[in-house]
Amino acid sequence: MYEFEKSSETVLVKKAQRGDVKAFSELYGRIYTELYKFAVYTMKNAQDAEDVVSEAVISAYENIKLLKKEESFRSWVFTILANKCRRKLMTEKKTEELPEDVAVDQKLEEVCDVRRAFQELEAEDRLILACSVLGGYASEEIGKILEMNPATVRSRKSRAMGKMRQMLE
Repeated sequence: MYEFEKSSETVLVKKAQRGDVKAFSELYGRIYTELYKFAVYTMKNAQDAEDVVSEAVISAYENIKLLKKEESFRSWVFTILANKCRRKLMTEKKTEELPEDVAVDQKLEEVCDVRRAFQELEAEDRLILACSVLGGYASEEIGKILEMNPATVRSRKSRAMGKMRQMLE
């Protein structure tokens, strides 16, 4: 019997590309926490975060054969997740404002000042900070994920951090 937990990510990706569900399952298990953290801090609530992570994982599973570089699996999945978050946030933006009492209930759920400040940022700035802080990606990698110039990523990250500092003071 093959022991997946001892396999490298590259080996697991190759197996998953050949249709091995257990290999993909092991890959998912290794990055679920990072994906969820990214989604929670990017989206407005935990339910939306769970939804976008699920959608991203399903999409990754269905399209893993399209992945050209096995060593890029993590950034590829984060790219999918970032795009799912972006689409969900854009859809959310188009819907009507929530009634006042629902908005108050959501605010009560947010226990941390940092999270509230984070949620006040524009959607794109949240994605950049989430990729950087939670995903640990460099500006160049974030630029590829979000299809932006790395200098723009650094500038937006700096401005977003400044906005958060002001909100927290």
